[in-house]
Amino acid sequence: MRLGILLAPETPWDELLDRARHAAASGWDTIWCADHFMPPAGDLSAPIGESWTTLAALAAVVPRIRLGHMVGCNTYRHPALVAKMAATVDRVSGGRFILGLGAGWQENEHRAYGIPFGTTAERHRRLAEACQIVRSLLSKPRTTFHGRYYQLEDAPLEPKPVRQPLPLLIGAGGETLGLAIVARYADWWNTGGLPDEIARKIAILDRHCAEVGREPQDIRRTAFALFVPRHDAAADWYGTEMPENRGALPTIVGDDAAIREAMGRYRDLGLAELVTADLTLGETHDEKKRGMDRLLSIGAEFRDGESQGGYA
Repeated sequence: MRLGILLAPETPWDELLDRARHAAASGWDTIWCADHFMPPAGDLSAPIGESWTTLAALAAVVPRIRLGHMVGCNTYRHPALVAKMAATVDRVSGGRFILGLGAGWQENEHRAYGIPFGTTAERHRRLAEACQIVRSLLSKPRTTFHGRYYQLEDAPLEPKPVRQPLPLLIGAGGETLGLAIVARYADWWNTGGLPDEIARKIAILDRHCAEVGREPQDIRRTAFALFVPRHDAAADWYGTEMPENRGALPTIVGDDAAIREAMGRYRDLGLAELVTADLTLGETHDEKKRGMDRLLSIGAEFRDGESQGGYA
């Protein structure tokens, strides 16, 4: 099992860059960025960095580590533009980019910026079409697509990504619509949840794969959870309280032993990667880096050998 770190989008650029470089140097496997323009609640004026430009900048100056979206919101950009940006960032990174896509969920963001939100079913139908378009553009000389939401006519995309195929990660937890899309189109899958919930969703995804004639092992399974460390006798390491409006996210709170036990349960599910966020690993920039180091140390026994920047 590999370990990935999601960098909080409200982090000032100089700190985010230093934290990303620290992740690459210390042995984390992947860096992830969320795709939002504003917070979901609370102080809506809080500064939020734009994810695609952030990832392009990181790809140019942070070596070794793989990087991507956790996850990109499909409703914010036309899939042809997404494919073009993905190919470009992959080339900037030398073939280390992972394209993450999801149906979108943050209604206040859509409303504030005048972006159509639609129903859950509509957003998932859009995502299914977008996945087909992105896959075609990134791999074929020309793409023609006549869908309900998107139309392309003999569209080229050059240059192609360095990595073929460029991994498409789909973030989805919905057991009927979301996981059906994962089964059809994803190379990687990510969902949030505690181990028992992830195990149940894995079984549901396997059933969707069987329905479309796909081998379940062809999809790399990844999960997201927050870790809130507490001080123990083994280390001078104090965690932070849960940030406002994050209580609904899957969260492991405890000392080293509790966190180690939880990581072991995730590993036993056969996950390719466990992703967490720097959000709860300390208050200050330096505390977060120390928290990253400590979490990496706790998870060392569950790693798949020496880090290679994510996946070969």
